[in-house]
Formats: sequence, C-alpha cells, structure tokens
Amino acid sequence: MTRRSRAREVALQVLFQDDLNPRGNPAHADEFLSRRLSAAELADFARTLVSGVRRNRSELDEFLAKTADNWSLERMACTDRNILRLGAFEILYGDTPGAVAINEAVELSKRFGTAHSPQFVNGILDRLLALRKSM
Repeated sequence: MTRRSRAREVALQVLFQDDLNPRGNPAHADEFLSRRLSAAELADFARTLVSGVRRNRSELDEFLAKTADNWSLERMACTDRNILRLGAFEILYGDTPGAVAINEAVELSKRFGTAHSPQFVNGILDRLLALRKSM
C-alpha cells in the first residue's frame, strides 16, 4: 500500500464516521487523522480529501446519483457510498488522474466493501469520469 493509499484509507474512515454520526465533532476527526498518519504531508492530504468531500457533498451526491443507474445513495452500503464520494471528489476536484482515482477507490472497496463492491465502484466512477470529460 502506498503512503497516499494509506491516507485515503484513513480519510474513508473519517467519512464513514461522518455518515454514521453527522453531528460529530470535526476536531475529533482531525485528531484521528493526526494519530493515524504520522507524516504531516499525508495527514494534510487526508484532511484535504475529507474537507473536500464534506464541502462538496451535495454536488458529489448529485453526480453519483446521475451515474448510479437504479441505485439511490441511501440504498448503497455506507462503505460503498463513501468510497464513491472520495473517488468522485478526486475525479472532479483533485489533481489525481482519473484512472488513478478509480483504481484507488476500487482498492478501498476490495478492502472494506463486499464481494460486489469493486465492480460497482469501478462502473460508477468510470461513468463519472466519462461525464466529466464531456463537460
């Protein structure tokens, strides 16, 4: 696992917690990131991901709803939903190449999702990348 992959994993854990406890204290998330990622640049990268997803969540969810045929976000597993948000943020707002963002999201889904999660995540983010390229 690369160092940035580890930062994405920790960011996913924070986003998962946000989804389960939307009234959580953001300071706790920052403390969690600092404890889990000792390298400052990795903690900063994870903070950028978390704050970006939080700030753009409504728009990210709209894009995901457009590309997730016959799947509402509420129907998705919490893990898959947050992996998709993370990947969508990197595709739409980040400087990570789209193919890399998709691969990283698929790897997270292999680790934290169900047996069907990797294919599900790959399909939705691939459609999102195609949509972004056409905009």
